[in-house]
Amino acid sequence: MAPWALLSPGVLVRTGHTVLTWGITLVLFLHDTDKSADELLATHSHSWNQHLQAFAQPGTHFPTSNCTPTPPTPVLPGPASLCSPASPELRQWEEQGELLLPLTFLLLVLGSLLLYLAVSLMDPGYVNVQPQPQEELKEEQTAMVPPAIPLRRCRYCLVLPLRARHCRECRRCVRRYDHHCPWMENCVGERNHPLFVVYLALQLVVLLWGLYLAWSGLRFFQPWGQWLRSSGLLFATFLLLSLFSLVASLLLVSHLYLVASNTTTWEFISSHRIAYLRQRPSNPFDRGLTRNLAHFFCGWPSGSWETLWAEEEEEGSSPAV
Repeated sequence: MAPWALLSPGVLVRTGHTVLTWGITLVLFLHDTDKSADELLATHSHSWNQHLQAFAQPGTHFPTSNCTPTPPTPVLPGPASLCSPASPELRQWEEQGELLLPLTFLLLVLGSLLLYLAVSLMDPGYVNVQPQPQEELKEEQTAMVPPAIPLRRCRYCLVLPLRARHCRECRRCVRRYDHHCPWMENCVGERNHPLFVVYLALQLVVLLWGLYLAWSGLRFFQPWGQWLRSSGLLFATFLLLSLFSLVASLLLVSHLYLVASNTTTWEFISSHRIAYLRQRPSNPFDRGLTRNLAHFFCGWPSGSWETLWAEEEEEGSSPAV
């Protein structure tokens, strides 16, 4: 492999995603979110004891302190004393020996990363343009293009199956083309679309959990300089996770809607320009919610899109009884 192949967009995007994922995970694991809270609680307790001692009557004993009563101090409890102890988070779980939740979080992060790489690297459903024996080619063409469907051609890949589209970035035709994902540097199509939806769901769980962990470690009632040194990196991580969570949520909701109606992003946006959809008042591939989900995730019931389109065409053109 040539050295410059390591600088290809696909390698750079996947490397960037991996580094960013583990970088955020390390921030959540290594950031000491309990230190500032402990300091604030210690300051609060010391100040409160001083006030109790100052207003104590002579001879009164307070179990909270063994020191001699001292004159009143002008220091009053500020907003920092109102902070509660840190919420349960990764560092606290580690220190207490509770490793189940940190290990679960790590496994979810690893699972989302592996799913990302799988969707990014696998064949999305490229149309085979290699020459085949005449008998096989004739049989495939017969099943691919029923007589009722006008033949679709691509200037690069010759015959196009129904719902396929040529991707300019991949320079290939993809079956049941949904979109080309720049964050994965790969198309989302017939073969990897189910894994893409599962990846979005798992990634959203990881992001929301990370968002909670980052928020539980933030302390806002501190001097600006001290807060910036102690929580600046964690706050930047929180903002980044908020943005990613919003994007993942929108993508997951939109793709679940598309899957439920058995359509794709490309068909939803460009239905007015697609020949096999432009002449139909409704989606010819929609077979109901249950069958759409079963076919998308399990491949059942089986059958080509051309056959389904032709059946819908016959039903639509048959006279009502």
